[in-house]
Amino acid sequence: MPLKRAMFLIRRICQAVLLMSVALTAGAAQPKPGMPRSERHESKHEIDQLEQTWRDAILRRNVQAMDTLLADDYIAISANGTLQSKVDTLNNMKTGVLHVNSIDFSDRKVRFYGQTALVTSRAEVTGSGGEGELQGSYRYTRVYVRDARGVWKIVSFEASRIREPGEHK
Repeated sequence: MPLKRAMFLIRRICQAVLLMSVALTAGAAQPKPGMPRSERHESKHEIDQLEQTWRDAILRRNVQAMDTLLADDYIAISANGTLQSKVDTLNNMKTGVLHVNSIDFSDRKVRFYGQTALVTSRAEVTGSGGEGELQGSYRYTRVYVRDARGVWKIVSFEASRIREPGEHK
């Protein structure tokens, strides 16, 4: 009898563990709270278009298009660590201090946090800036925030140079 009772208890414990694991798995499979899937898809499409608009503006030195993309309190951290405001960025474009010949993106990821979109990507760049030649591979993060009118604006940008093994700083 004690063996039957022990087997019965073991079976019940196994059933309870199985039930709990199924419940936890089902809970994990529920959609994450926040932006509905259809809105997230549409917003990703908008952000992808804005990234292309940014690329075109930087290549064509289209100050007006860049002015529209950047929030008034925009701040950038360049690959060499300097800070740039919206005014600095637009002035650098106007005066030709920032001149990009080519820029190609890959490995783009767009993530949403409420009314904020975080874009990370890799960029292959050729051109020149205030510090000299801009040539090589960079990783960047660009942050968009949807304003009260529902318009996405770039509020922050940061770039880091990707150094190859053995490459000097």
